[in-house]
Amino acid sequence: MAPADLAEWELPRLRASFIFQDDYKYLSSDDQLASQDLAEFFDVKFYPYNPPGSPPVFAATSKKHAVVCRLTPTTDKDTNPCEIKQLIRDDGDDTNCASCWSRDPVTQEPWLCIAGNDSNVKVYNVKQGKLVKTLAGHGGGINDLATSPDNPLIIASASDDTSIRIWSLAPAHEKQPCVGILGGESHSYDLLSVAFHDNGRYVLSAGHDQVINLWALPEFPTEHVDVPFVIHYPHFSSSEIHNNLVDCVAFHGDLILSRACHEDSIVLWQIEGFSSADPIPNPLDAPTPTDMAKQTRSYFHPTLSLSRPAMFTRLAQFHTPDCGVQFFMRFRMFHVPGRHHPILAFANAKSKTFFWDLERFGSYRAYMAELKEAQQRAGRPLTTAGEGGVLKPSWLAAKRGGGKKNTTAAMAAAQATAAVVGGDGTSSLRSFALSSAAAGGGGGGDKDSMVSASPDPESAVTGLGHSRETLQAWAEMYDLSDPDRYVKAHRTLQIDGGFVGRQVGWSPEGEWCVVVGNGNRALIYQRWGREKGVAMPAA
Repeated sequence: MAPADLAEWELPRLRASFIFQDDYKYLSSDDQLASQDLAEFFDVKFYPYNPPGSPPVFAATSKKHAVVCRLTPTTDKDTNPCEIKQLIRDDGDDTNCASCWSRDPVTQEPWLCIAGNDSNVKVYNVKQGKLVKTLAGHGGGINDLATSPDNPLIIASASDDTSIRIWSLAPAHEKQPCVGILGGESHSYDLLSVAFHDNGRYVLSAGHDQVINLWALPEFPTEHVDVPFVIHYPHFSSSEIHNNLVDCVAFHGDLILSRACHEDSIVLWQIEGFSSADPIPNPLDAPTPTDMAKQTRSYFHPTLSLSRPAMFTRLAQFHTPDCGVQFFMRFRMFHVPGRHHPILAFANAKSKTFFWDLERFGSYRAYMAELKEAQQRAGRPLTTAGEGGVLKPSWLAAKRGGGKKNTTAAMAAAQATAAVVGGDGTSSLRSFALSSAAAGGGGGGDKDSMVSASPDPESAVTGLGHSRETLQAWAEMYDLSDPDRYVKAHRTLQIDGGFVGRQVGWSPEGEWCVVVGNGNRALIYQRWGREKGVAMPAA
């Protein structure tokens, strides 16, 4: 947990970067080129079921093995905080790329589910390092696994056979673990991503056909069933969100985040009319593709409302440059509602990791609204930052040494920033309720957050006490008034050497962020290290 409210604004810093021992060299020495290709982690997931305050445990999964590690804070910045606790090796001919966690329903010992191109889900007891069971049924390779947040014994798998299977690891379903199949006319090509809603009753799927589907699930059976339920049509389906294959999709509350190859952005969007607080629709209520030319169809579409004709709305685009032709690159959002800020993380193909704190958008909007109100109270343009008693959020840094470069673009950005607060300070995102701070919290302040009384030579032009260059830089990172504009990362960290990020994992309490990728490399990022006595390297 964060040691203080102010620490919630802190973004991760690099704690360690290291390469796991190449276990592949013990498997085969016949073909060095082929064996070197095995040295790539494709997935990382933290174990979510330990008691709060326990040292976090994660599993990094490569083509031939999964490494289970524990993170322990240390006061020595040169000491690797990561300790390998278990190595699970797959000696078969198949290669793995997906994982998720579960636990033994009797002993509560951790289970790690692993899948890949052999079409099966293999369930391992991590404590014993042994295979517990194998879930068979898919007709193609499996590219993603997800565990229901509502039930650790329910998992979903996304396959090249264009279907999603819902599995139960409960003892009652031992003879028939597949309790549901989502397929039919939904996807036409390999699936790459699957995700549960927090309530466990909605599932997202996406893949090579650039279609994103939302499925409403019926109540899961508690007793043995001979035949799984089958859902042929999703309750929402669209190929209009992206223009290329979609390799990562996730819920953020009732909002959706998704990413497609070649687009260099993560899109935040919402399905109009969708609310998880409403009754779960029946599978038979899903719209059927009667009009094959229609790119989007939705059960939730308010067809009788002329004021809301759209079936979905884009809210923001987070810029993820330099991904090139790479795909199978996964972002991850950390969020504990009511306790911690939502933070989005993603690693590109050029050794960079990007972080966005979604709480900052609301805090920035509130700060700009307060500046505008201070200007109106003064009856004149503000010439000094801090004039009018408005405290600048501690994380909002003024641009220094801006001069008069790019004056036209800077002025346009300043005007756009002033326009976003409008007359009532409301955001253009109608339902983008990030948290309580979005309603008006300024993020707190200290001596550094209050700009000195020295005049800013550009501030008279903007009228808000800051230079045009400063307002432009802030708008590029925190202004969400234009959903078509890329939003720059709030922090970008780069490591030496060539690194392609494949997956991001967050510890359950948000202190640690792990990124894995090629070369069996893992990047360990940490938040709140200074407050806990750890000498952190510079950002």
